[in-house]
Amino acid sequence: MKTNKTLLSLAVACSLVSTSAAVNAAGFQLAEYSATGLGRAYAGEAAMADNASAQWRNPAMLTYLEGTQVSVGAIYVDPNIDIDGEITTASMTGDRRGATSAKDIAHSAVVPNFYLSHKYSDKLAVGFALGTNYGMETELESSFNAIHFGDEAKVMTVEAVTSIAYQVNEEVSIGGGIRYVTGEGHFGASNQVLKTLKYMEGDDSSWGYQVGTAWQINDNNRIGFAYKSEVTMDFEGYATGFGFNATNPTAKKDGSLAIILPATAEIASYSQINEKVGVHASINWTDWSTFKELKADFDDGTSDVIKTENWKDNYRFAVGATYQVDPKLALRSGIAYDTAAVDDKYRTTTIPETDRTWLSFGASYEFTKNLTLDGGFTYIIAKDAPIKEPRDASDNLSAAIGGEFEGEISGDIWLIGVQANYKF
Repeated sequence: MKTNKTLLSLAVACSLVSTSAAVNAAGFQLAEYSATGLGRAYAGEAAMADNASAQWRNPAMLTYLEGTQVSVGAIYVDPNIDIDGEITTASMTGDRRGATSAKDIAHSAVVPNFYLSHKYSDKLAVGFALGTNYGMETELESSFNAIHFGDEAKVMTVEAVTSIAYQVNEEVSIGGGIRYVTGEGHFGASNQVLKTLKYMEGDDSSWGYQVGTAWQINDNNRIGFAYKSEVTMDFEGYATGFGFNATNPTAKKDGSLAIILPATAEIASYSQINEKVGVHASINWTDWSTFKELKADFDDGTSDVIKTENWKDNYRFAVGATYQVDPKLALRSGIAYDTAAVDDKYRTTTIPETDRTWLSFGASYEFTKNLTLDGGFTYIIAKDAPIKEPRDASDNLSAAIGGEFEGEISGDIWLIGVQANYKF
């Protein structure tokens, strides 16, 4: 069995991975890459070059950063996600009719980051980044009477990116980077009577890439475009449950679980209206339609669908503004709207995906010519959305064991971030 536990342990020790992750952007995508961008709801990121963190969203922006720069920070995520509903039919384990609920199913998290950039010449720049693009963890207590459809889900990744950028001429810059992603994941479903129904866990590492470009239309207007490739993670590990050992339900069976971390793209703009005011906007796309199912592939050649997902592509729209109060103090604000990556029919309790609205503000203060501190705050409103299981044939056995569930997801998320930026 292939493992990457040493790499993951090192990443945790270096504080480069969240203690747990919450669902804040679409699906299990994490938007929280910097406190600077957090303050404007990540509006216009592919066209912004505030500090070394700019390379995470568009490597071409490295050409706009002078000298050598370091940015380090963290964002605290506090989700409050609840599910309320009813078990509406009897099951093979007895009559389970009645109300049931699960509170705070997504864990709080700290999402750290680190960025380094260096302007090698007038036209060439390089950068290195550590952070995460994908992660989430949900857990439903055993008192929730619908855990037979799923009671835990986790994807945790750490990503290292090495990038290079080149200024083609006064108007155009291009950039690209190699991404190394390592991570682990698990998914499971249980029952109060029969215990573990299905559980699979594993870890893996893989490679991807990112590219970007920037067009400086004139002194006051810029457009940026960036693309990140999909990365396939074959989480190799073991499974329990699945009915493959009736005499010993806790027996383990080696196998793998493939998860596609989807491709993303962003087009963004930045305009300096006057000496004090700048406005920025962006549209993001994520190829979530690649997330069709969770399927366990066992080493003996057999397989079992844990759950179908049938997601769809997601879009994010954001606008923001920056106000330069004086040479040292800048204020930011922004609003964003994330569309859900799943239709109502396929929403699940373990990944309760829904539309989200971001309301953000932040500030930067230049303590010295070399040192700037950033802070950002965001309140995310999760749209109330229905959940009904079973959704299709992949849920029928669970429904037969524990009954049908119909309910609603509701909640909100608080984000607060800090970041230090230093220029050498």
